[in-house]
Amino acid sequence: MKNKLRLGFLPVVVVLLLALLQGTSLAQQPSPDLPPEKAKQFLELLSDPELKAWLERKIPAATDEPGLSISEDILSLEAGIRARIGALGAAIPRLPEELSRAAELVSRDVNSGRPGLVMGILAVLIAVGFGAEWAVRRALARRSAVAQEDAGQAILFETVALLTFALASAGSFLALGWPPLLRRIILTLLLAFIAFRVVRAAARLLFAFGGATSDPSDRPTPLFESEASTRFWRWRVSLVAGFLLFGWAIASLMPGLGFAQDVAELAAFLFGLGILATAIEVVWQRPDGRGSLVKQSFLTLFLIVLWMAWVAGLLGVLWLGIFALVLPTALRGVGAAAQAFAGRSKRSGAMGVVLNVLIVRGARAAVIAAAVAWLAHIWRIRAASLAGSETGGFLITGLLNGIIILLIADLLWQLSKALIEYHMNLAPADGSSADHLARSGRLRTLLPIFRNALAVFIAAVTVLTILAGLGVQILPLIAGAGIFGIAIGFGSQTLVKDVLSGVFYMMDDAFRVGEYIQSGSYKGTVESFSLRSVRLRHHRGPIYTVPFGELGAVQNMSRDWVIDKITIGVTYDSDVDLARKLIKKIGQELAADPEFAADTIEPLKMQGIDNFGDYAIVLRIKLTTKPGTQFGIKRRAFMMIKAAFAENGIKIAVPTVHVESGGETAAAAHQANQTLKKSKAPLEA
Repeated sequence: MKNKLRLGFLPVVVVLLLALLQGTSLAQQPSPDLPPEKAKQFLELLSDPELKAWLERKIPAATDEPGLSISEDILSLEAGIRARIGALGAAIPRLPEELSRAAELVSRDVNSGRPGLVMGILAVLIAVGFGAEWAVRRALARRSAVAQEDAGQAILFETVALLTFALASAGSFLALGWPPLLRRIILTLLLAFIAFRVVRAAARLLFAFGGATSDPSDRPTPLFESEASTRFWRWRVSLVAGFLLFGWAIASLMPGLGFAQDVAELAAFLFGLGILATAIEVVWQRPDGRGSLVKQSFLTLFLIVLWMAWVAGLLGVLWLGIFALVLPTALRGVGAAAQAFAGRSKRSGAMGVVLNVLIVRGARAAVIAAAVAWLAHIWRIRAASLAGSETGGFLITGLLNGIIILLIADLLWQLSKALIEYHMNLAPADGSSADHLARSGRLRTLLPIFRNALAVFIAAVTVLTILAGLGVQILPLIAGAGIFGIAIGFGSQTLVKDVLSGVFYMMDDAFRVGEYIQSGSYKGTVESFSLRSVRLRHHRGPIYTVPFGELGAVQNMSRDWVIDKITIGVTYDSDVDLARKLIKKIGQELAADPEFAADTIEPLKMQGIDNFGDYAIVLRIKLTTKPGTQFGIKRRAFMMIKAAFAENGIKIAVPTVHVESGGETAAAAHQANQTLKKSKAPLEA
């Protein structure tokens, strides 16, 4: 899991690279506190012919044409890219002039002739924040000494400390009155510094407590095995956070300081170059496995292409490339971290199963939902222009909403399936009552059918909801599905019969998983169910898959108890009363035997004389046991009865032939009698 998490840092670096777009978008908004002289300069710029021509290229005139052809779209896109890159190139020679003008503005309106005023105020505010944070950390350390050993305690302490720093520094600044431009500059830089500290703290906690443990009671392990790897990633995260946050702050402040918009964008791209260089350095120098040369070269080229797409203004291509690179690795890393976190949960039972699914699947779903939400935010603005019509924009929004619906459906299905499997695998407790055992067996029988029906229901509702979000009228579909279902029902009456028969068998509780049943020529132990059939395992091994409609009357041989009737023939000169006593004694011995005591309900006993046969007195014997255990008890009883009868002179009757004659006839009769005795010897045994 650690390797997966380590690989997840490279895509995060790339995400941070493009997150600077938010800063440039903020930089496009003019300051609400624009000085009057700046407003005059803005009006003068609007009268500039070159600026008018540039605005006409950026904002084309409205047209009544319904849409452009593909080739015209490509040409328009190419012209827009050229104009954007040309404007950025033209901004480079103006940098010295605009820097000089901004420095003059800062000296006059911000520092008020006192050089270093902004940096001095910022340093004082940071010092105040650090002082308050130090006091809070010291107070918390006195009350608890386990902050460095427990992940939850460490996160809580770090959160309280950073919140104290933010409130002390920002609160003390906002409590005083400041000039508008100075107020905006200091507050923006202070927010960037606070965000930088939050990122560093989050990275430090992740590196310290992000490792997996095999035992939930164990202390969390560091994410990286070596201190060198931890130090490498901590510095790279700090570099990326610094370029990102302070680049955003400076780019957003530049328009208010008199810089042109294209110059501010150029500055943002230059800060992006710093992030790009850090990301490329991570690809080639990371200590936890660099991969093959081809893979490293491809990742480097891919990162460069993403930065160029950002410069060219291809935001759609940009974010698609980001998610193609980031999402698979992010899902693996988040899933592994969530699994490790869920493994430390102390909860068990059904609640533990629910929490495990919510943490693991919910974390992955949250990552995908965040990506979809961001794409929806980007594409909702540009959907019509990308698709060429309002219908296209509606379709794009519907597809993004459909992904969210699929995530919700997947989470519901995973929760339901996990709970059903938990109850199916739940073994009855020792000493459970017969009613509890019967209820447990019935649950194991009905839950698979319920799981299949629930899967069909969730899939149907999900598809209909997605279609409704795409603008499809689902009422005709539902009506058509009903008519189609009726037609299918007429054409597949056997299937409908099987399904309905199975429902009624389950309602009647005719059999359960694990019971031995017989229906016609089919018999065996019930192994599983489907919507239309039952699987029976014969005691010799073969499996019968029998549709419910063909079962008919079912003989269940595994319910409650079973009575086995046995008949034994003894000769007419035998002592029947002695035989009764011997059989009763044998039954008591078997009932006291530890091997058979738990399975014997009523011990073996003789019910009396059943009838007088041609050559024997037929005795009827009765045995009541638990289902399926009567065979072993009966085999042991036969052995004991034979031995007891032989010891007490009671003979088990067998048919014989008696012929009174002489000569050859008598010899033949004697030979026949001997042959008959030999054939009956196995039966007697």
